[in-house]
Amino acid sequence: MGTREALYEDAARRAARYLDGLGARSVEPRPEDVSRLQELTGPLPEAAGDAGEILRLLDEVGSPATLATAGPRFFGWVVGGALPVTVAANWLATAWDQNAASWDTSPTAAALEEASLQWLADILGLPPGSGGTLVTGATMASFVSLAAARHDLLGRAGWDVEADGLFGAPEVKVVIGAEAHPTLAKALRLLGFGRTRVVEIPVDTQGRMQADALPAVDGPTIICTQAGNVNSGSSDPFDAICDWAQERGSWVHVDGAFGLWAAASPRLRPHLQGYERADSWATDGHKWLNVPYDSGIAFVRDRKALRATMSISAAYLSKNSERRDPSDYSLELSRRARSVEIWAALRTLGRSGVAEMIEHCCQHASRFAEGLSEAGYEVLNEVVLNQVLVSFGDAETTNRTIAAIQEEGTCWCGGTEWQGRTAMRISVSSWATTDEDVERSLEAMIRCARSAAE
Repeated sequence: MGTREALYEDAARRAARYLDGLGARSVEPRPEDVSRLQELTGPLPEAAGDAGEILRLLDEVGSPATLATAGPRFFGWVVGGALPVTVAANWLATAWDQNAASWDTSPTAAALEEASLQWLADILGLPPGSGGTLVTGATMASFVSLAAARHDLLGRAGWDVEADGLFGAPEVKVVIGAEAHPTLAKALRLLGFGRTRVVEIPVDTQGRMQADALPAVDGPTIICTQAGNVNSGSSDPFDAICDWAQERGSWVHVDGAFGLWAAASPRLRPHLQGYERADSWATDGHKWLNVPYDSGIAFVRDRKALRATMSISAAYLSKNSERRDPSDYSLELSRRARSVEIWAALRTLGRSGVAEMIEHCCQHASRFAEGLSEAGYEVLNEVVLNQVLVSFGDAETTNRTIAAIQEEGTCWCGGTEWQGRTAMRISVSSWATTDEDVERSLEAMIRCARSAAE
């Protein structure tokens, strides 16, 4: 066997061993393992190294120092695992090493992207004919969507923003909720809307925008809504907001980094009532679809607006009018073939499998809320999706409990601040989490909480 083949097989063995061991190891890496990372730093060697030895070093030093986010008991942030088929598909896509810019650079990647976007729009219940694109994450998905909104609204006002920029352009008003995710604010800032020019709307006790507080505006306006508050899991009242927007010719954007996936479940879709009336949507594949990282998805109702905003041309770039070139819908030209893992996940799970995966996570979240409430701890949110906020007492006791849970290692949860309260946030997003994982984690949480209170 050649050196290259041996290296690849060794990598596959090491990766499989790592993944197989996640259920038994501490979710948080041990301090002594983290301290060994200094072996991977220091001056760059002058001479070439042996590839097999470098892989061994990377695995033996790097693997133990990782946070076990791919395992079944990681409930921090909103982090999905990666379905086995998507890991394998990712490896194959890496071997292909395709630039998914166009049909010419990779017919396979372009075909898989087109198929994946059609399937996604169907599963998520989005308007037929919507334009879509695959990007790095929900931050970039919102950026792309809001750029299309800027193009459309200014175009309707007689201004060509692609040709003339923003100097002297008509003002575009932006409305967001007080609980909007900071990545949305970042996207707006980079698009030239500014931090202080955004109108912020108050929210209710679950972080939902109060539609009756929407301002009386005229002229080009974007209103940014949320499907799945990152703390409570609740969603904005889309019907009322879309009524308001349609009366004014405004653009409604949905930041649905994880919450938009509730639309894939007939049982959960009512939590998003009216979301399909919006003009654009952003979500992450690496959250609830459980594909590897660097997988964001944007949809825009007006396909032409998306293409007009993102298309690119050059003398050396050939165009096939009969084929969809991915780079005409995305910010990037050179881009990895993100479609491969998404296609593999959807083809493996099917419509019902996606719905079941989402529903199981929500059922696990409900069980966490039930178990912690029965143990005497306060659940601060209405558990409608996969998010649970729990207080273990005052801020100091809650923070002490979170630290104890992380150090104990059975599971991992993070802290947050929610409407003036310090809380632990449980986000159940992984396909790998079982009922047994939930019960084992509950036992550890309660044990750590009681110890921290002493």
